Amino acid sequence: MPLRAWIEEASRDAGLDCVGIASLDALPGSEDVRFFSAWLDRGYAGEMAYLAGERAVKRRDPHQVLAGAKSAICAALVYHSDAPLSTAPAEPGRAWISRYAWGSDYHDVLRQRLEALLAHLRERVTQPFDARVYVDTGPVLERALARQTPLGWLGKNTCLLNERLGSWFFLGEILTTLEIPPDAPAADRCGSCTRCIDACPTEALVAPRVLDSTRCISYWTIEYKGEITGDIGRHVFGCDICQDVCPWNRRAPLTTVEEFLPRPGLVNPPLDELAAMTPEQFRERFRNSTVRRLGFRRFMRNVEVAKKNVSRKDAKAQRVR
Repeated sequence: MPLRAWIEEASRDAGLDCVGIASLDALPGSEDVRFFSAWLDRGYAGEMAYLAGERAVKRRDPHQVLAGAKSAICAALVYHSDAPLSTAPAEPGRAWISRYAWGSDYHDVLRQRLEALLAHLRERVTQPFDARVYVDTGPVLERALARQTPLGWLGKNTCLLNERLGSWFFLGEILTTLEIPPDAPAADRCGSCTRCIDACPTEALVAPRVLDSTRCISYWTIEYKGEITGDIGRHVFGCDICQDVCPWNRRAPLTTVEEFLPRPGLVNPPLDELAAMTPEQFRERFRNSTVRRLGFRRFMRNVEVAKKNVSRKDAKAQRVR
């Protein structure tokens, strides 16, 4: 069996939903790298210093990450679940936690599956080769690599969109010195649609496929360490609005990964209940969750801001009546 076909089959055995092969030689000097540099220069990364400096150099050139690297095996793992959207009506006083954080930490879950695929690859290929696995933790331009493959195209909300999977999936990569014939990229199917741009409550999508992170609710609630002065609505961790309104997510398949199923107390939890948590209760509720990485203090900051926003909205609604 040809190696590319074998990788497809082995990826399914490893529990991955979709894979694609990208050439690493094509990335340095590409349109994506030039855009990334300009994006940083405009200050759109905000306080995310880990995207700049030496790590930015590595992101622009994967050969700085792995000497002799030739190919990237890009993989997708669906996390979508049958639960309310952030745009759906919710009971008064309910918080919103981003859909991707309802289950166990995806870094661990996806990495284990990529490591399993890599182990199979080492058994299949007799020649020596180097490889590294990354799941949103290393200096890799994940979407730039993935959009070279059938995994998807870059949507106007900057998420990778797949015709079959929508955008509710995590990305991970195996960088390798093996030279694997690259795939053809997926066609851009956003067309003239601008629903994600129109729906963003903070106008963070300043142009198609251009996100000013300093305006983004996800940035404010996850990355930003200072005092939140913008309106984050009822969001206490992440957002999802630009994905919830995307037509490609209407028929997105549900995850079969047990670890990604919604855990009790994470879907539309009461704000008052969250505000009353102790540090110990926070650690227990968000055990093995990406939310726990935020830390108790910053999470409670988000909860207090969301409570004020919801109270103002309720008071305004009462006056209108």
